[in-house]
Amino acid sequence: MSAGGGTRAIIAALLANLGIAITKFVAWLLTGSSSMLAEAIHSVADSGNQALLLVGGRRAQRGATPQHPFGYGRERYIYAFIVSIVLFSVGGLFALYEGYHKWQHPEPIDDHQWVPVAVLLVAIGLESFSFRTAIKESNHVRGKATWVQFVRRAKAPELPVVLLEDLGALLGLIFAMVGVSMTLATDNGRWDAAGTLAIGILLVTIAVILAMETKSLLLGEGATPEDVSAIERAVNEGSEVERIIHMRTLHLGPEELLVAAKIAVTPSASAEELAHDIDTVEARIRTAVPIARVIYLEPDIYSARAANRQSTPENAAQPATDETDGKG
Repeated sequence: MSAGGGTRAIIAALLANLGIAITKFVAWLLTGSSSMLAEAIHSVADSGNQALLLVGGRRAQRGATPQHPFGYGRERYIYAFIVSIVLFSVGGLFALYEGYHKWQHPEPIDDHQWVPVAVLLVAIGLESFSFRTAIKESNHVRGKATWVQFVRRAKAPELPVVLLEDLGALLGLIFAMVGVSMTLATDNGRWDAAGTLAIGILLVTIAVILAMETKSLLLGEGATPEDVSAIERAVNEGSEVERIIHMRTLHLGPEELLVAAKIAVTPSASAEELAHDIDTVEARIRTAVPIARVIYLEPDIYSARAANRQSTPENAAQPATDETDGKG
């Protein structure tokens, strides 16, 4: 994983959740609180998820092979999708089951009543530290985008995943605190069950959001509008290309972009001149957008007939082909 900020956020979240999980299990064993058990399982799921993100980042660094000529960059998306499944099943569904069971058979918290409150306060402090780290690292790459836009548009999945997990953890701790506090105040175990059910609903919701966003990355997303504009400017700013006939982009991974374009060139250009011009344009593209590492430029002669052919729906859906590319 090349993004050091993402790694720091993951490690901070992993350490926080491991410590929190242990204290929550101890609190559950001492009090029998279903909210404590749901939160303990939630922390275990989060810890496993952060480990999965680290493994995915590591495996994505493998070099290209004949079987996978574009490398393994998308493996980070696969592991992020697995994270959403774990959060949904291990975290959300278990909390819903435990909350339903405790609602049917409510039990007050009689023993060590101070323990769950103390544990939740410590957990809120640790999760706040983890969440602050994720926010700080995300701000380095978020730019002017809102937080919703950042989660939806980010090509690197680690920071959005950690952000949503930490946000869910903090809200879950608040739900657990309300449930436990009301159970201690009223001696009614259904408050504890209600807190557990709220945690389950929260985790399922976050898991669905993560799955939807990661699915889009797995299917293949194009470059951001800013990168597309930068690529178009790089192609058109010289005299080598008359115009872009059409262009397609695809993220092979968070930090690797494929650019395929059909470009209109001078009809009288020789093969040697054409090869030199394409190399020049590719160099400008890589300077403008450094993550554009795989570039295929197909030269063509622009005409009204060619324009009409390229604008038809069936052709518009086809990517540019690599018939005469440069050295990219």
